[in-house]
Amino acid sequence: MENNRANQGAKTGYHHGDLRNALITAGVDLATDGGPAKVVLREVARRAGVSATAAYRHFAGQGDLLFAVKIQAQQMLADAMERVAVAVPGEDGPGPTAERRLAAIGRGYVGFALEQPGLFRTAFSHSLPAGEGEDTGWGGVTPPADSPQYRSYNLLTEALDELVATGRMPAPNRPGAEAAAWSTAHGLAMLLIDGPMNRLPGADRDAVIERAIDTIVAGLLAPR
Repeated sequence: MENNRANQGAKTGYHHGDLRNALITAGVDLATDGGPAKVVLREVARRAGVSATAAYRHFAGQGDLLFAVKIQAQQMLADAMERVAVAVPGEDGPGPTAERRLAAIGRGYVGFALEQPGLFRTAFSHSLPAGEGEDTGWGGVTPPADSPQYRSYNLLTEALDELVATGRMPAPNRPGAEAAAWSTAHGLAMLLIDGPMNRLPGADRDAVIERAIDTIVAGLLAPR
């Protein structure tokens, strides 16, 4: 009886055309709970109420599924950064607003890591879609392709360009600014969720975050 219900669920999901999204949603749930190691194709299929065979119609294998979940996690990271950035007040002019927006997306980045460590780890997991080799052609310091997996990086790029356009950041400071800002925020995030800083009390943790963000912003804006 239970097997029959599972088979019926598999057929219903497949024929409605939404099985792929259901599998990704189940994968996101697993990643939320335990990071990329928990995103297992058979468990995703079980949670979606379908057979593993049905899941394989949409994903060539484990790496293919994990890559789809990784893209979703990256989108959620970018959404978190954007939510903080759009809340920045802009009543005192474009330059100060651009400066606060850069700081805000840094807080959004680190805040997402703290609130969703499993998804944050998944967003930067080593996974590729089926058929792609190990080298994707992007090393993290040049403009990436226009892809959802790079949206958080592109948000950072836009914020830095805005600083230059408003005259807040000297143009000579612009080259390589993404690498400096990203590595600071990402390194801090990893120390907070997987390193010794995860033992910090809340007030001390928040102070470290603010100091790190203030330091990188000040460095980017300093005249040469």
